[in-house]
Amino acid sequence: MAQTYLKNGYVLSMDANDTVYDGGGVLVEDDKIVAVGKVDPALVKPDAEVIELNGKYVLPGFVNTHVHTSQQISRGVGDDVDFITWLHDRMWPYESNMTEEDSYVSTLMTSLELIRSGVTSFAEPGGQFVSGMARATKESGLRGKLAKSVMDCGEGLPKIWQRTMEQELEQQVVDLEKYHNTADGRVQVWFGLRTIFNNTDELCVRTKELADKYGVGIHMHVAEAKEEKEYTYARWGEGTVKHLENLGVLDKNLLAVHTVWLNDEELELFKKRDVKVSHNPASAMRVLGFARIPKMLNMGICVSIGTDGASSSNHMDMVDEMWLTSLIHKGWRLDPTVVPAQDILRMATKWGARALMDEKLYGSLEAGKKADLIVIDPHGPSMMPVNDKIAALVTAMHSANVQSTMCDGKWLMRDRKILVLDEEAILKEACERGAAIYDRAGIKLPDRFPVVKVEQ
Repeated sequence: MAQTYLKNGYVLSMDANDTVYDGGGVLVEDDKIVAVGKVDPALVKPDAEVIELNGKYVLPGFVNTHVHTSQQISRGVGDDVDFITWLHDRMWPYESNMTEEDSYVSTLMTSLELIRSGVTSFAEPGGQFVSGMARATKESGLRGKLAKSVMDCGEGLPKIWQRTMEQELEQQVVDLEKYHNTADGRVQVWFGLRTIFNNTDELCVRTKELADKYGVGIHMHVAEAKEEKEYTYARWGEGTVKHLENLGVLDKNLLAVHTVWLNDEELELFKKRDVKVSHNPASAMRVLGFARIPKMLNMGICVSIGTDGASSSNHMDMVDEMWLTSLIHKGWRLDPTVVPAQDILRMATKWGARALMDEKLYGSLEAGKKADLIVIDPHGPSMMPVNDKIAALVTAMHSANVQSTMCDGKWLMRDRKILVLDEEAILKEACERGAAIYDRAGIKLPDRFPVVKVEQ
């Protein structure tokens, strides 16, 4: 059994007490953590690889609870346009013209950015090809909760997406039975509900029944936009959350994304039903608004962090999202004490694992848990001098400071070099496929400035 011993580091265990071991170590054997903190030398085998950290940080890998992997090669498609233009003229035409192979390559592209920013686990809210996403996730070495983008109603849907409730449910069951718990358990399949605009009541109810049957989660955009609130009140006289409560969908296995337009009663329902929240600050700042994250944290609601997709936030970088989270709530609340750095680190690690119903597997560095961890090197002008060692990880760190990423005991990136994927080949193919989809979809982005092509 192979061992890796990381010694003499600044170890943030993110355990129940958030214990930090200054000068501590982490001993990994195969895919599990054997010891954390003061490691008994007798546990270290003679042939173990010993890595001297010289005070570098060791953290649990970050958990990105909402990332559209199929949108990665659409980057730039939604910049500076209104919501309806983004949805009907850009995003839906783009996604509906993707093939399974496009989805596969797009997910590989996403994986590269996730690995480089210290992510070891993610939740995909729904592309059209779980098969392609599963293949890419297996190859990347990451953990992924994959879901199909599920819609059985709504205006303006491309013809290829116009499916019945039964068709949508059947496809998800097929995907789950084929791909769930594959790749040594790293690839898992959840049920998806796109939005209340595009999901009938019966679909919501049947989805909940199936999620409970298979013991998995439901990934849904909830109370995302002002237009959604206006729609639900006009139709039912109540918001999305209250309507989902009446349908029996609110529960501990619902991952609710964005959750911007919630009132006090709906927040109480989240707390009562142990609904999990994925906060996506960058995409919310673009057009959605400001979620009531300080109040959610004070209430004890499980809040995690996601990046959303490249069509609504061009950064799939968890380090950037942590930094934004540290700023926006202070600004709109005019209170510099809300959402402190230590809560943001919890959101990005152990609370993220809890949101994905995996807190017993990863999210903290503890003996017996999966060896999902990252090494952070603070050396350089962006983080140094490091006076507040915890705050610096949120307020000063960049993804370039993530030196190495390990998932399931395997190094995915070591000393900033990706080890599991051919990065340059993926970049090349992704750009070619992205351009081809733009052509097929008839999307032409206008030039921002006059362009003069110069012949050499």
